[in-house]
Amino acid sequence: MLKLLIVDDSALMRRHLTQLFESEGDFTICHARNGNEAVAMNREFKPDVVTLDINMPEMDGISALSLIMAERPVPVIMLSSLTQKGALATFEALNLGAVDFVAKPGGTISMSLDDVAADLIRKVRTVTKAKIRPSSTSSKSALAKSPAPARPTPRAPQGRSSAGKVTGVKDKVVLIGVSTGGPRTLEDILPALPADLNAPIVIAQHMPASFTKSLANRLDRACPMRVEEVDKATALESGTIYIGRGNAEITLTVRKSQLHAISKPEDKEYLWHPSVELLGKSALRCCDPKKVLAILLTGMGHDGSRAFTELHNHGASTIAESSETAIVFGMPAELIERRGAGKVLPAQAIANEIINFVGK
Repeated sequence: MLKLLIVDDSALMRRHLTQLFESEGDFTICHARNGNEAVAMNREFKPDVVTLDINMPEMDGISALSLIMAERPVPVIMLSSLTQKGALATFEALNLGAVDFVAKPGGTISMSLDDVAADLIRKVRTVTKAKIRPSSTSSKSALAKSPAPARPTPRAPQGRSSAGKVTGVKDKVVLIGVSTGGPRTLEDILPALPADLNAPIVIAQHMPASFTKSLANRLDRACPMRVEEVDKATALESGTIYIGRGNAEITLTVRKSQLHAISKPEDKEYLWHPSVELLGKSALRCCDPKKVLAILLTGMGHDGSRAFTELHNHGASTIAESSETAIVFGMPAELIERRGAGKVLPAQAIANEIINFVGK
C-alpha cells in the first residue's frame, strides 16, 4: 500500500481526492487542512508521497514545503492554479524540492478532477520512485533577485537580434526533451551556456500553456542566452533558446533555406505535449543529423526515445541524462534501452558537452 498525504484547505477537494485514490485500491490516505498540519502529518504519518495545495490559511503550501524538505524530505506534487501567479509559485516550489505539479483547471472541483485525474494518479505513482533534490542557494536563488544578463539590445531592421545569426539547414541545432523535474534540471544546465553559443536550442518541456511563458521568462533572467517561448513561426537564431508553448506542439520546418520553429495544435496521437517525439521527427526531415545534438532529460514515460534513437542511427549526437541526476529516470532510460544514447551524462556535465558540440 502507498501512503498518501492529501493537503488542502477545501473539505470538498479533500473528499474528491480521497475518493479518487481510494478507487485505485492500493492507497492509505491521511489529510491535512493547512501547512502546519501538513508538516506535523509528514512527521507522524510518514507518507510515501504528498499532494500539496499552494493557497491555504495559517501556513501556505510554499512555507510548508520548505519545512517538509528540511525535516523529512518526501516526494511532493503541487496542486497549482492555471494563472501566472500560480505558475510563479509552482516554479518556486519546484526549486524548493517539489518533484512535479498538476495544474487545476477552472470550474467546479468535481469537473476539475475529472480533467486531471489520470495525470494526477500517474504522477503520484511515478514520483514515489523519484529522486528528491534539496533546494539550492546558487544561481536559482538569484532568479527573482538579479536583473537579466546584459545583452546587445539593438535589433536589426528585420526584427532579429543582432546578437545571433539566423540558422540555416546546414547549421548546428540542439534539441532538448524533458518532462517531470524539467524546470529544475534546465536551471542546472542552461545558465552555464555562453550568450554567443553558435547554435539555437529548441526545448520540448511537458507543461501547460499558462506555464511555459513564465518558464521562458524565468530562464531568460538566469541565462546569458536569450530565452523565448515559441507561439508562432519563428526563425531560429544562434545564441537563443526556444521553449515550445504548452498544450501545443513545437516542430522544425524549413523556409527559404532557414530553420524555423513552429507551434501547432496538440497532435492527439501523442500522449505528452509538447511532444519530444514530434520535435525529433521534424529534425530528421529538416536537418542534417550530423549537425544535431539531441538531449533527453528527466521525465516519466518514453517520449522522444524513438525519434532520438533514429537521429542517433543517422549520425546525430545524442545524450541521455544519467540515473545519477535524473529526478525521474524514465525518458532517458528508454533512450539508453533503445541504444540511442551516444553518451550518458549527469546534468552538470551536459552544458560543457553542448559547448563542445557547437564548437566542433
